[in-house]
Amino acid sequence: MSRSLYVGMSGLLLGMFLAMLDGLIVGTALPTITGELGGLNQLSWVVTAYMLAAAATTPIWGKLGDLYGRKGTFMTSIVIFLAGSMLAGLSQDMGQLIAFRAVQGLGAGGLMVGALSIIGVLVPPRDSGRVQSMIGAMMPVAFIGGPLLGGLLTEELSWRWTFYVNVPVGAVALLIVGFGIRVPGERVRARIDYLGAALLTAGIVALTLLASWGGIAYAWASPQILALGAVAVVCLVAFVRVERRAEEPIIPPRLFADRNFTLAQVLSFLVGAVMMGVTAYLPQYMQFVLGATPTGSGMLLLPLMFGMLAAQLVAGRLISRDGRYRRYPILGGGVLVAGVLALTVLDVGTGMVLASGLSAVAGVGIGLVMQSSLLLTLASAEHRDMGAASGTVTLLRTIGGSVGISLLGAVYGSRVEAGLGSGAGDGLTPESMTTLSGPAREAVREAVSGGLQGVLAGAALLGVLAFAAAWFVREQAREPAVTGRT
Repeated sequence: MSRSLYVGMSGLLLGMFLAMLDGLIVGTALPTITGELGGLNQLSWVVTAYMLAAAATTPIWGKLGDLYGRKGTFMTSIVIFLAGSMLAGLSQDMGQLIAFRAVQGLGAGGLMVGALSIIGVLVPPRDSGRVQSMIGAMMPVAFIGGPLLGGLLTEELSWRWTFYVNVPVGAVALLIVGFGIRVPGERVRARIDYLGAALLTAGIVALTLLASWGGIAYAWASPQILALGAVAVVCLVAFVRVERRAEEPIIPPRLFADRNFTLAQVLSFLVGAVMMGVTAYLPQYMQFVLGATPTGSGMLLLPLMFGMLAAQLVAGRLISRDGRYRRYPILGGGVLVAGVLALTVLDVGTGMVLASGLSAVAGVGIGLVMQSSLLLTLASAEHRDMGAASGTVTLLRTIGGSVGISLLGAVYGSRVEAGLGSGAGDGLTPESMTTLSGPAREAVREAVSGGLQGVLAGAALLGVLAFAAAWFVREQAREPAVTGRT
């Protein structure tokens, strides 16, 4: 590649880096955010709103790039993401924060798909491996640096800076892409499946609300929950019917004719739910129960992040070496269940070193299932469907994360409120723990520990389902369609 193209690539990579980094930075700030803004029972929606908006708009951003130009569409997605970031940082209550996180998600949906589509146009095949290495190098920086940076900003400045920090990075990306990228003017005329996107979004939102409210805000047999269930079923059934007739379906139904592809999507959904549940609520435990600072909780999550990253890299290389992949989702499912169950020993008396170290096992399991589901997806798809297949596995992982964090978050919130009383946890921040009396402090620690136990019990059940599904994967003679890099 030419030097000018390398410069342009740095802008695209910065845009992708924003998408990777955002959730990891915000996670360690969530305990302080909920303490200042209140709304403990809405905590999961700070993450869910972002993920739902990103998931729903990702395929639409791709089609818009084909229709109206990839460079302009990518830059527009950055602007929307930055606007959402600024507004989220200015939020005065939990409702505003959730709404502005959704705006962030609208832009985030175009960051990854926009950058990859431009790279696919500009980078010749002989240089694609080099670009994949550059993308792979960003992963450990995001995985390791995200929690640490989020904790540091929250502790030294304010939780609001976990959103403001996106602005200078995004501004640099805009300048580099604006002046350093020249995309050929050819456009592929593609019709956007707006009806399919609307039905999918409505179905996902209804399902997420059902998981979040069922048994908590409303009884499972209440008219509200039954109505949400009906809306979810009707929308998702209609979505399948629309996709079968659409000229450019968001998710081509033919992909699911392959058994392994379908199983890979199930695995991706389940591992997304476990990953988001564990990584969102472990910082709560580490800060409220163990007394870690926001920065300290980020450091305590490093074993989990290292385990996940190492498992992804090793599994990718081993699968690409011999083309055999069935053993990895089975192994990953087993390790995932063992890792989550190991975390159930965490209570008010657990030491920081043990709590941090045990998370590494769960991280290895998550990484193995995540990587094997991605490679299995690509190995099961025809060449013409590679883009749709990779988008589908990402979408299912995101949907799984949205539903999982809502369901597990509802369990967490109900257990904490049961231990402290309704609304008693709204004004609590990790910093305010030192001002509480001894008995009150112990009550908070017990309540948060109990909330985490509920999250882990649910995550273990999801891990068992993933482990069971992995046994139905068939070993096929087809070589994986990708190398071991992610």
